[in-house]
Amino acid sequence: QVQLVESGGGLVQAGGSLRLSCAASGRTFSAVGWFRQAPGKEREFVATINWSRGIIYYDDSVQGRFTISRDNAKNTVYLQMNSLKPEDTAVYYCAAKTGPTIQPRDSYDYWGQGTQVTVSS
Repeated sequence: QVQLVESGGGLVQAGGSLRLSCAASGRTFSAVGWFRQAPGKEREFVATINWSRGIIYYDDSVQGRFTISRDNAKNTVYLQMNSLKPEDTAVYYCAAKTGPTIQPRDSYDYWGQGTQVTVSS
């Protein structure tokens, strides 16, 4: 019963902030990441965190604005999004992997349903 439950999406003005949450259950994961997909575009990598070591990777498009973190006690991963831009508008997906973490952007086995983030200008 692997489950990834996302929350925290919504509508925000440019320059504002949102915090997304991903509650994971049913399995021990090696890494949890965030992806996003805008209408008519391919899904793209945002950030990932190694569960045990806390090693973090960000896409250049969000570097310095977004922060990924984890709460081991709550088995939850967060994505703090600051200085939001209209181009950040997308459906954001939480994803998890159980295998090796040598490819930060790939090989995710489980996916959440997504949460909509809309940034207005």
